[in-house]
Amino acid sequence: MSKGNSIRNKNKINRIKFHDILLFVVLLGLTITFIIPVALIYVISLSSNESIRNLGYTLFPSEWSLDGYRYLMGTSEQLINSAFISVFITVAGTILSVIVMGMVAYVIYRKDFKYRVQLSFFIFFTMLFSGGMVPSYIINTRLLHLNDTILILFLPFLCRAWHVIILRTYYTQNIPDSLIEAAKIDGARELELYFKIVFPISLPGIATIALYSVVLLWNEWFTGLLYINNSKLLPLQVLLNSIQSDLDVLSQNPEFATSPDGIEMAMNLPADSARMALAVVIMTPVLFAYPFFQRYFIKGLTIGSVKG
Repeated sequence: MSKGNSIRNKNKINRIKFHDILLFVVLLGLTITFIIPVALIYVISLSSNESIRNLGYTLFPSEWSLDGYRYLMGTSEQLINSAFISVFITVAGTILSVIVMGMVAYVIYRKDFKYRVQLSFFIFFTMLFSGGMVPSYIINTRLLHLNDTILILFLPFLCRAWHVIILRTYYTQNIPDSLIEAAKIDGARELELYFKIVFPISLPGIATIALYSVVLLWNEWFTGLLYINNSKLLPLQVLLNSIQSDLDVLSQNPEFATSPDGIEMAMNLPADSARMALAVVIMTPVLFAYPFFQRYFIKGLTIGSVKG
């Protein structure tokens, strides 16, 4: 009998090992699939024109070059200013949006709030229907006078219905009502209750929404294109989009491309490497931001919060 159990346990262990190996191989393949395109972008941004013309897009260029980044640095003063604007609106917008959406979600999470159902429906309704771009433009420019101000770059993104619903759901599943009642019995006021109890417990959900906000605000370019005319307030994404448009015009204009100056410029213009350098500048901050949020992507922080 013991020998039969030993064989079954051995088979079970082998089966578990096989599953682990299979899972590891699948995840390794997916990881390589995701990493290769990103690595290719970095490599092409550092490849010379001649290497790209001869070998195409490859991970092993025949010659390395910083021409793509030098082309971007041709507008170094504007680039630095735009980068500062983008960093500011990303940091400020993320902090404010987390506070605003967290508190709104907390309000509709509380079952003792009288207008909880009505407010939840109103928030959900905005996900289905919106006024459109023209009414938004009129309100932002003529009523609020936000055009050509830095507020327009992050103020419209402070509260997003879908993220509020995500946070409300997180509160509902992870914060027991008994914890709220216990804090109220101890004399905690609403702001104290939220910032000292609910907010620390909800860090995983808050961090997820914060990461969404970082990606959204950092990559947002249409708002700046629509509302900003002052070059000192131009976000980085709008500037890079303008550089990309200039590259497209130079490379696709048939009259200029067939002229002697156009042929010479086409030979020397690092169009492909500059485009990839643009992509590197855009995605690198987000790649570095992700590890700071990853440590909060866990569950179960409320275990023991009531019983101690």
